[in-house]
Amino acid sequence: MSISRRKFIQLSSLASASLMVPEFLKGFEYRPAALSKGNKALVVVQLSGGNDGLNTIIPYRNDIYYKSRPKIGIQRSDALALTDDVGINPSLKNVKQLYDEGHVSIINGVGYPHPDRSHFRSMDIWQSGSTAAEIVTSGWLGRYLDNACAGCNVHDAMAIEVDDTLSLAMKGENNKAIAVRDINRFHEAAANNYFKKLAAHSDEHDAHLAGYLYKTLRETTSAADYIYDQSKIYSSTLAYPDTQIGKRMKTIGSLIISGSETQVYYVSHGSFDTHVGQTDRQNKLFEQLDTALAALVSDLKTNGRFEDVLIMTFSEFGRRVAQNASDGTDHGTAGNMFFISGGLKKAGLYNDIPSLTDLDEGDLIYNTDFKQVYATVLDNWLQANSQDILQKKYERLSFI
Repeated sequence: MSISRRKFIQLSSLASASLMVPEFLKGFEYRPAALSKGNKALVVVQLSGGNDGLNTIIPYRNDIYYKSRPKIGIQRSDALALTDDVGINPSLKNVKQLYDEGHVSIINGVGYPHPDRSHFRSMDIWQSGSTAAEIVTSGWLGRYLDNACAGCNVHDAMAIEVDDTLSLAMKGENNKAIAVRDINRFHEAAANNYFKKLAAHSDEHDAHLAGYLYKTLRETTSAADYIYDQSKIYSSTLAYPDTQIGKRMKTIGSLIISGSETQVYYVSHGSFDTHVGQTDRQNKLFEQLDTALAALVSDLKTNGRFEDVLIMTFSEFGRRVAQNASDGTDHGTAGNMFFISGGLKKAGLYNDIPSLTDLDEGDLIYNTDFKQVYATVLDNWLQANSQDILQKKYERLSFI
């Protein structure tokens, strides 16, 4: 029985689902101690498509906002007040409640110099943690995995993306996270009998391919077993919403509360590419996000883990200040980031919304480089070395 390179690649793409691990590899499996109370976890929520920051945090005392958005501007009577000058989108009711409790920090005007308005390029910049002038093929969280355990084994479940494919952000130069959307199906795939038969005929594969294959087998079956076992330790009795983002947050919550060693979780939500009919689309996506976050936070609070978990949101860019002719907004630049945790040092509005008069060709001018935010998360939350990971020293912020 032989296996073609093409077939092998197809099989490997099943979230790197793998074959039966040969006995001689068992000794290389790595099991660090599970995370316990006091150890930090990071949950990254990617708002794909370019979320409109001005209809997220609304400057309802600014006449230019309403002149620029006569049809899609959110009225002050509808916005949920944060201060006398700004409010939050009315679809984020639970986030507003967490804000009032002192568990939300909002950073406005986050972007980078010489912004790119392409979804793909800007997302690469954000996920790699690079400048606009660089092409970097590894991700900032992947390099965190490289940095966190230089010279030792990094368990494959140390970082998990709850999806079918792995984002650039989670790919390091030497280590990477694992992508799994359905834990049960992932575990079944890793134990597939067909894979076992392939392993039994390994001598018919070329040496290089077989070596890579066995490495993939060891890593993936080990991670699949670990994630599956951890997911059975805790099953929430709380009602998570029956949405895609709700189900993914439930998976994250169950793993965190079970004591999983996973330090980084990554999930995407969207698309927020609201060129047409923005109001209904953004509101619906925010309602889904809001209820999913509320369920996760409630679960974490109930189980005494909220102080140890930092939830952060980001989008590849914001939208233009002025609405377009289709009651939507086009690709812009700076946006906002949300941080939710029971362990914040500075809650509330971290800074002001950028000027609506001093614009760059109709777009907001950023006031906070997103890599400053990453450096803060890496150094202050994950206890890593941000300068090694980001290849430059960035001034840290004080929200954590």
